[in-house]
Amino acid sequence: MVLQAQEGRLISDPGHRVLVATAVPAERDAVAGASPAPGRAARLPGATLFRTGRLDLLAAGVGPALAASSVSAALTAAALGDTPYGLVVCAGVAGGFAPDAPVGSLVVADDIVAADLGAESPEGFLPVTELGFGTVSHRPPAALAREAAAVTGGRLGTVLTVSTVTGSAARAAELRGRHPRALAEAMEGFGVAEAAAAHGVPVLEVRAVSNAVGPRDRSAWRIGDALTALAGAFGKLTPLLESWNGHDRTH
Repeated sequence: MVLQAQEGRLISDPGHRVLVATAVPAERDAVAGASPAPGRAARLPGATLFRTGRLDLLAAGVGPALAASSVSAALTAAALGDTPYGLVVCAGVAGGFAPDAPVGSLVVADDIVAADLGAESPEGFLPVTELGFGTVSHRPPAALAREAAAVTGGRLGTVLTVSTVTGSAARAAELRGRHPRALAEAMEGFGVAEAAAAHGVPVLEVRAVSNAVGPRDRSAWRIGDALTALAGAFGKLTPLLESWNGHDRTH
């Protein structure tokens, strides 16, 4: 990526682009609503991007497998078109672990963890890494995650990816016991991160909390409020994403 100097600061060149992957169109539209730039649709095989400024928005689908597939398709199309992305962001709503991530708060991941990728055993859950293969964690660029949390007022911590959303206090306690720094759980982050890693692109995850992790109580969900918080976060976050120079790729 070519960098230019402006007012004493390195910024990415006009070709730098960011892919923002959400699960569903409502989340994508919340992110799009934060941008004053007019958007336009661009069709890919099996998916449609919504382009606004330097951000390309993709409703990638629910769950880690479909999200990984959709994001990988977008990254491949960009690379083949000689317009590769410099950053992938997974964004959307999530469940928050009380009391650290209350409903309406924002969470920025400094660790994206597959919480249920592994095996059950008499001793308890074994992550796939303890079985001798795979990975269960992707770490976003540390300085970028810190800056993203600072500009949005978000909390910085682990975001878990699950294939089955937690619906009981016992399950919530089990997850928090295994991942004491966990602030939120969602269903796409690890899949998005796997696709980004396969293409050598850094990843970030930003979540707005719509409900508490624990007993399933739809009457307590605040999805509208979380989408509003997500839009507000991207109003503050977009300049950072567009100007991030990529120097902080280490953990």
